[in-house]
This record gives sequence, structure tokens and C-alpha cells, in this order.
Amino acid sequence: MSVLPTAKDDRHLAPDETHSLKTRRRLLALGALTAAAAALVLLAIAPTPRLSLNQSFHLEHSATPGRCADAAPLAATAPHQNVWKNFDVQEATAIRQWLWAYRGLDGHGFNLTSGIAATEFDNCILLIENFTPSKAEVLEYLDQDGASPERFAKVFLSLGAVSPPSLEQYLLGPLPTPISSLSLSAASLQLQPLKHIFTNPDIPYTARLYPMNMTYVEDFVLDLIAPLHNATQDLLGGTVVGGRFPGPGNTEPETGVPDLVFGASTPFSYDGTFRRMWFQLKQNTPGSYLKALDMYFYIDFTAMDPKEWYLIRMVYNRQVFKNTDEFIEAYRNGTLKRSKAPDVPPTSETTWADRARRGAPRDLDDRAGPRQVSFNGPRYRVDKAEQWVSWMGWSFYLSFARDMGLSLWDVKFRGERILYEVAPQEALAVYSGSDPHQGSTVFLDGGFGMGSATRALIVGYDCPHEAQLLPSIVHTVSGTALQEGAICVFERDSGKPLSRHTGYLKNEMGAIKGYELIVRTISTVGNYDYLFDYTFQLDGTMEVRVSASGYLQGAWWDDAENDYGTKIRDTYMGSLHDHVINYKLDFDIAGTRNSLLAVTLENEVVNQPWFDGVEDDDWAEEVHQQKIVRTMVRNESDALLNYPPNLEGLYAIVNEEETNRWGYPRGYAIHPGVSPIHLTNLESKRTRNNVNFAKHHLAVSRRKDSEPKSSSMWNINLPGAPPVDFYKFFDGESLEQEDLTVWLNLGMHHIPRAEDSPMTLTNIATSSVFLTPFNFNDWDPAMESMNAVLVNVPEPGEEWSADENGVESEYCLPPRVGRFDYRPPTTFEEDGTPGSPLRVHEMRQQAESYHAIFAATEL
Repeated sequence: MSVLPTAKDDRHLAPDETHSLKTRRRLLALGALTAAAAALVLLAIAPTPRLSLNQSFHLEHSATPGRCADAAPLAATAPHQNVWKNFDVQEATAIRQWLWAYRGLDGHGFNLTSGIAATEFDNCILLIENFTPSKAEVLEYLDQDGASPERFAKVFLSLGAVSPPSLEQYLLGPLPTPISSLSLSAASLQLQPLKHIFTNPDIPYTARLYPMNMTYVEDFVLDLIAPLHNATQDLLGGTVVGGRFPGPGNTEPETGVPDLVFGASTPFSYDGTFRRMWFQLKQNTPGSYLKALDMYFYIDFTAMDPKEWYLIRMVYNRQVFKNTDEFIEAYRNGTLKRSKAPDVPPTSETTWADRARRGAPRDLDDRAGPRQVSFNGPRYRVDKAEQWVSWMGWSFYLSFARDMGLSLWDVKFRGERILYEVAPQEALAVYSGSDPHQGSTVFLDGGFGMGSATRALIVGYDCPHEAQLLPSIVHTVSGTALQEGAICVFERDSGKPLSRHTGYLKNEMGAIKGYELIVRTISTVGNYDYLFDYTFQLDGTMEVRVSASGYLQGAWWDDAENDYGTKIRDTYMGSLHDHVINYKLDFDIAGTRNSLLAVTLENEVVNQPWFDGVEDDDWAEEVHQQKIVRTMVRNESDALLNYPPNLEGLYAIVNEEETNRWGYPRGYAIHPGVSPIHLTNLESKRTRNNVNFAKHHLAVSRRKDSEPKSSSMWNINLPGAPPVDFYKFFDGESLEQEDLTVWLNLGMHHIPRAEDSPMTLTNIATSSVFLTPFNFNDWDPAMESMNAVLVNVPEPGEEWSADENGVESEYCLPPRVGRFDYRPPTTFEEDGTPGSPLRVHEMRQQAESYHAIFAATEL
């Protein structure tokens, strides 16, 4: 579809205007005759160059093409309301106002402080989020025209001003429709403790992560290191304060940017009985994550009175000190063993850790690379209000949450529900090293909030220019953040046929184009960027993939670290670590009654009668071959699973009561793609029970509303007593024709290499799984695709013929690439008023949190 651009109006035609396209083209061709004749005269005069194939084609098609159809997806109306989507700004503001005004039966309220101003010793709202309704209610609404489920809000509070301080989770509702301050005040709402979604709902206050305002922590660490100013300047080449340092004879305030920053490791506790952190100093320059320095502090923050916080140990060059006085004494009396001075690269390499282009240009790289264009317009539909997408028989809803970001719901193919829920659960990173920081670090990024760490995609790089952009929204301690362009949806040609064959009988030769629909979002938590992809294919296959980029967590290099990483500069290294990203896959194959099938390949030796009596035959009577063994896994106790060695088999979710035409249970198989791993270190105390989901390739349990997630935002700091202990889901219940959930791991054993500097590459740091029909159909449904070709072989001397189902790529000009546009989140204060635009240091402070304390402090 295309229209003719004019000087005044080059807007795109709507789809119903294209009936006049051919007439307009004829007019355009006639109008171009004069120009074409003039061009021919010039060609006759000028030397005649040799034309390339493309140039010849353009001469044959000399009519100027019109503008291609608008790339925006076609509007659609979702079949139902999105019952999973988060609250909007007005709804969240109304709920906050209700909580501020709340009074219990004793007449007391929460005495809340604004989250942006609250410290660890105040009461504040950590999270307001839509609470997922029960599956039974949702299915009745979706499938049986039942009433829309009532809405409830999940509310998390940090109560640091009460005695004893606590972390509390509540369920607020049922909420009225619409949700407003007026309707909430008039409604009969209940605020009840939210306990049923945790295996251990009592969460100690020591397990907290951080408030927005880290004043007390910053002040303590600054006071701790102030006496070390001269030593850090001498040994490490900088200080944690910028410019002039206050001291005797110098009363001027600090100025400038700090040379050094602190990075802290988690977990802070084992079971909540203490709260302690290892801090490491780093250079405060671009790529600071790679520039870890050889100085460490282990600090106890258990007491509620900051005056009672204290240093447990200080480490420098593998020398251990009980306090800073011991270190200063050794530094002054000359007994301190100095480590190597931090790497200072040549001037030509000072930007080694940033993203500035370097190296010699490559041949023809000054030209823009190929651009993806949908010449015939979009082939998918989007209901932006309900966040519903449909494409080539697929349809699904989107939702977005604070912990892990994007989830998919009610995933259907050709009208049948395949998956009720596809949702990331946790992102685990476990480090190794011979220094205190690397050897102590286990990050669970769901605790930091991968959803709240999602920022706008870079159009043209993260996603094609034609991609449809959708927003995310979260309501956290800092208020509401609405991020436009956090999610992209686009169709692409995979670059290979989905199926093809070269044959010689009629209708035997042909190919199907491998088109795919991608849904993508990217979360940047501190140093790492996680790319979450969901890919839909024409045959009913869905790929779930996660890729990593961004900076390695660097460490200080000396020879003792050789077993734990790779040297990337004279004094810096990349640390060995495991990534494990856990997903929840709630399959509904031909209904909710499903079973777990294990298919394995086994070797056998058989004697075949047709060899009897055959002489001088080297094959002998014994035949060695493999066979398929199909076993039903009937009990949860047997459903903590690993892939078979050499991937000799698969697992499938099947419906034993629904068979295909050939008598097999209809099902979907789980095919590991790239890097099908699980956690390597299964015995560490720092991963004792809080990451049990990561210790197998996959696990299958009976689905329950009381087991919605394999982790929680508090698991990060409670490995010994996690709020969600995944193993407790597996209590011996039957898996025979029940509603089943698959908990599946993707990830990477990240062995660092020099090429990870300055940043990790997504082509290697990637992991995937394919969910694919397994006797779900009677034949390949991709054969329905009209973007396919049949090639018929001619007799000698005749031309080859092809049938492309009448599908022809439009001849048109794609729209110009727009100006670069990137937008930070639109923020709203807790009272709903628009927030002030954040300055650079404030954006960094929110994004990096414990990864770079003081990094964003403006002095």
C-alpha cells in the first residue's frame, strides 16, 4: 500500500484509501515521461557506464514510488479487559491518599513519610501494585462470560519508626470501579495482612534493601573513611570526596566530583539476625564497575541506632585490620605491604571503559546498514489501552511489575490457550573470587527491582524503527514512574525459511518465509543490562530468551585471582559468575488438566530374524540402535528435573484426555536452546534456600494461587530463612491431569574474556528455550502461511514457474527515519503531581543504588 507524496501533504494513506493506488500510479508514470525522455538524451551524450543488476531494475521500474503505508500497527479491540495490568497514575495516587488517611480500629494510622524523603528509620510506602486475581475467576471471565474479577492492591510498607521496626505486606480491596479518592473513601475496603503467597511471611527488618534516602549509610561510611584520605590518595589515586578535603587550616567545603565510590555486596544477612555488608572502593569514572580497587570494608548495620554501627574488618592487599586505626598505623610506620598502583592507561587509552568509538574504520562502514521495512504495512494488531497484541493466529496480554518487569498472559494460538502465564521470576548472579567482595556477592536482581530499573529503548538499535513502543508503569517508594517506550513489538524476517525443500514432483519444491513477532524489554540493574525477548513463530513455537550486556562486575587483579576470572587490564579483571534467570510457565494444553511427559532416548541391542542364516555378512545378528521411551512423571516429588545428558530426550506438558488425530496426547514440548544451564555451586551458605529454583534445569509443580512466584523481593537478604522457599512447593502432590506450572531456568556460566571489555556481548551472553507443539496438531499449521512459494519444475526448454499466493511486496518509499528521541521516565510525586525532571546525578543515584554509593552524591 502506498500513496503519492505531494509538496503539501506526504502523509500515509489509511488502508481503505488504497483502491485508487493503481490509477494514481498510471498518472504518475505519464507525468514522468518528459523527465524520462530528458534523461535518455543526457545518457546518449554522457559516457555509458556498465549498469548493475539493481540499476537495471530501477530503469525498468522508472515510475517514482509512493510513500509506504504507515508502519504503526493496526488498531484492535481486545476481547476482554486486561485484568493483570497495573494501576495508572490516578489510581495509584488515590490508593496512596487512602493509606495516608487510614486509621485502624485503635485509631492509629501508619504515620507515613514521603518515600523520597524517608530514611530507614521512617515509615513509608515501598510498593503499590495490582494484585493478580485468582485463575479460576479469570478463566470464568474469559471463557464463560463471567463477571470481571474484583481488583485488589498489593501494598508493601517499610515501618522503620515503629517498635520493633518491620516490613509489612497488605492486601487492599475489593477496590471500586472507577478507582478515585472519592470512590475509595466511600467504599468498604479491607486492609488485610498478605501472607498466603509466602512460605515464611514474617520478614525481619534487617532484610530490607534500601530507602531512596541513604543519608545515614552515606554519613557513616564517609565518617569511617575520612581519616584515610591521605592513604587512599597515595595508594589508590583518589578520595571519596571531591576537590579540597576539609581539615586543619582548610575550612572550605568539599568541591568537585569524588574520585572514588563504594560498591556494596549482598546478601546483607543469612536469617535476619544481623545486617552486614562488604564495601569495595572503585574509581568514579565511566565504566566504574570495571575499576575495582584493592580496599574493602566489612560493616555491621544491624542496630537501629546509627551510632551503634561499626567496622568489623578492613582488608587491603590481603592484610586484615580490625579497625582503621590499625591500618593507619601500618601505613604510617611503613609495615603496610603495598599492592600495585591502580592501572593508569596511556593517554590514548584513557577511554578504555566507556562506549566511545575506537579503532580503525572498516571498509564501507560509513554506510548505514540494512534497515527493516514493512513495505505492505504492519501485520499485527495492538490494543494499546489494554496492552493486547495479535499476530498470525497468536494473541496475548502484557503486564508490568516492579520486581521483574514484563509478563505475558492468556497466550493463545489459533484460538486455543497455550499458556495462561509466562513470567520471569528472579535474576540471580553468583560471583567467585579470592577477595572479600567477589567471594561474598550474590545478587537477586528482583530485589532491586528489574521492572523499576527499565528505561526507554533506543529506537533503531534496541528495536527497529518500525517497532511499536508501549509504556511501563510502576508505583514504588519514589512515587510513580511512567516510562514511554519501555516495551517494543515488531515483526521481522528471521533470515531463514521456516521450512523448505528442493524437489521435482508437483508441489514438492518450495519454502515458507520465517517471519517472527518479537516482544522485547530491557532492564538495566546497576552494571548489567538484561534483554528479555519473547518470539512467536508461524508453526506455534514460542521462544523465551534472555541476553546480557553492560559492564562486568570488575575486581582487583593479582595473580591469586587467576582461578576466578580473566585479566582485562594491568590491575583489573572480570569476575567469574553464574547468571540464572527463572521463569514461570503456566501451561494450559487443551484445558487446565495436564500431565508431565518425559521422553528419553535409550540404546538397545536387538536380534533381527532377517539376518539368520546370512553368510559372509559383516552386520551380524545384533543391531545396536536407540529407541524412544515415554514415561509419565506422576508426582511432584519426582519433578525437580535436569535435562538428559547430551540432551537425549525432552519434557512435555500434555493433556492425556485430548489426543490428536493420530492418537497421541496433545502437548507442548520444552526444547532447550542456547546455554541450558542451572546454578553450579549448590552448597553455598549464601544460596542455601533462597534460590532453590536455580538448582535444576526445570521443575514442575501443581499450580496454586498461593504459590505465585518462585522468589520474592526479600529473598535476596535471607538465604537461610527466605520468605519464599521454592522447595516447599514440592510436597508430594499428584501431577496427573492437574493444572501444572513449569519453573524453568535460563542463564550463562559467564567465564570472562578480554572481549568482555568494555562490555559484555549479547551474542554470547544469551540463553533460550523453545516451547513447541508436540503432537498438539495433526499437521504443520505453518502451512497456512500465504508468505510461501511453490516452485514447479519445467520440462526442458520451458520456464520455471512459481506460485506465491498472490502476495507481492509493495513498491514504495519507506518513511524517513525520525530524529533521535530518547525520554527518561515521566515521574509523579506521591500526591500525583508531576515530578521535577531529574538531574544526571539523581538519575544515576536511582539506577545504581548500592552498586555505587556516593557515585551520584552532588557535593
